[in-house]
Amino acid sequence: MTQALPCLHPNPGWTGASSPFQPATLQSGAVSESNPASQSFPVSDTFPVSDTVGKHCILELYNCDPAKLDDEAFLRTAITSAAKRAGATLLNLITHRFEPQGVTGLALLAESHISIHTWPESGYAAVDVFTCGDHTMPEMACQVLAEELSAGNHKLTSFRRETPSAIADVQRDPRLMASSPAG
Repeated sequence: MTQALPCLHPNPGWTGASSPFQPATLQSGAVSESNPASQSFPVSDTFPVSDTVGKHCILELYNCDPAKLDDEAFLRTAITSAAKRAGATLLNLITHRFEPQGVTGLALLAESHISIHTWPESGYAAVDVFTCGDHTMPEMACQVLAEELSAGNHKLTSFRRETPSAIADVQRDPRLMASSPAG
């Protein structure tokens, strides 16, 4: 059965709906620790969506597969999968492999970004996922990356970005601009 991404979204709007990935509620600035990585990626329902511009997740991945952490092509695929699972729109993806080891990747999303920095020699990856709007689920991107990198354990810090008062009452409807032909 094929479903569109909105149908797969476990908690649209971040308010009230339960999610299989919501065993505990995070407070603003709270930290969740879990082992193994796939056990829990809590979703916060602390603030109404209208009070925030987006949600920011800081993810520390430990005891990851060193070969995966050093594989640029693998990480590009994992980041792309993470963006899709989060319900985000991937605009661009750049990665760089360092010598003798390590990869940095940055996914530019219509909703903001995903970044990853890896240290294969330590089995460690630092991940940052920030998404704006109420249709995305950054915790899902974190879950994908933790699973794909075979993290033995992780630490997730998740918080909401407050809406600046200057834009609180402004109707925003961002749209992707069509590329104009070079000429």
